[in-house]
Amino acid sequence: IYRNLEKINWLSVVYMVVAIPLSFGSTWMLDTLGLRTTLILGAWLNMFGALLRFIGASVYPEGPGFTAKYLLVMSGQTLGAMAQPLFIFTPTKVAAHWFPDHQRATANMIASMCATLVNHPILYAFHPSQLLVYAVPACIVCFLATLGIRSSSPPTPPSASAVSSSSEPYLQGIKLLLTNRAYLVLMLCFGSGVAVFTCFSTLLEQILCVQGYTNIFAGLCNALSIVFGIVGAAILGVYVDKTRKFIEAMKVNMSFTALSCIAFSVVRRTAVAVVCSLFGFFGFSIYPVAMELSVECSYPVGEATSAGLLFVSGQIQSVLFIVLLQSLTKRLADSPLSTCGDIVLSWKVPLMLMAGLCTFFCCTFVIFFNTRYRRLEAEERGCILCNKGNKYGADSCTRSMFITVLNARRRGYGEVFR
Repeated sequence: IYRNLEKINWLSVVYMVVAIPLSFGSTWMLDTLGLRTTLILGAWLNMFGALLRFIGASVYPEGPGFTAKYLLVMSGQTLGAMAQPLFIFTPTKVAAHWFPDHQRATANMIASMCATLVNHPILYAFHPSQLLVYAVPACIVCFLATLGIRSSSPPTPPSASAVSSSSEPYLQGIKLLLTNRAYLVLMLCFGSGVAVFTCFSTLLEQILCVQGYTNIFAGLCNALSIVFGIVGAAILGVYVDKTRKFIEAMKVNMSFTALSCIAFSVVRRTAVAVVCSLFGFFGFSIYPVAMELSVECSYPVGEATSAGLLFVSGQIQSVLFIVLLQSLTKRLADSPLSTCGDIVLSWKVPLMLMAGLCTFFCCTFVIFFNTRYRRLEAEERGCILCNKGNKYGADSCTRSMFITVLNARRRGYGEVFR
């Protein structure tokens, strides 16, 4: 699998190429058919993909027939890529339909991290048996999803926006998103952040081997970025749930991500692992907050549609960034520290460009992004309407609130949710 540099990169690029066209179908499926059908289909695709990767890498990994085994592994990656949008788009909808407003960011964070860990392109595996780390959980998740998910929504809606969930039709929703200035800024800038993180995880081994680092160290740095990203996402999710400062949290974390990206382009030695950890802590943790912010600034467009276009933007920019960065590399005639093998490439210019792009889009977001929290405003208006119409004065969290809101919508007050 590691004999050809282009083939290695395609094991990651296939996730972007396949996910871009399938993302539109996945968002339609989530908003139309619901969570249950989407998650079960994604779990089966992910399981078959993980098994194919394990089988392809395990059958005489050092023997002949490399091309046939590579095709088997690539088939597994393709199935995993087909499952990716089915998993990636669900956290925002799960948070909206199953959790109240003060728990949505945390729920989105947990679901997003689980989706990332369950469905992830395989880039570092130093022995075929290590692919069992991906195959076994995929089988368990498929079993639990098939037998355990019984409904797409809870019996009692957790919030006013959930009980009045009447999102715009799919095509109309896309049209509203493409005319929403705040959403367009978020889509462009967050998509660039996804692209930078994808380039980082895909090209990390090729970048570090020039400096004398081994594949094991590159895998360790990648793991550190993910682990610290999960820690950062947990902290940020709880903070945003308590304060509802989505915009401030995004701008601060994106600024520190840009600084970490700049540092990664210039540091050497043990500082590389520290910078990778910081890059993951601030960069990876933005993801669930951005998903929630996309819903807040685009309500009443469907959650899957608003999150889906962010993902598509990230995938398109990822392909462009990877192609651009690779085209700017220069082959080195001599590099005494290199552990890259026969092909040694200089990544100095591409790393500077990646840091520059990250900084530019970060500044664009900080300066130009601003929005109302439309979903939260709609819920507050729904609560006011409920309290006025409910003679018992029940709390906004009780079932009577939802009955009152529904009756109000039938009487023609649906515009308050806009």
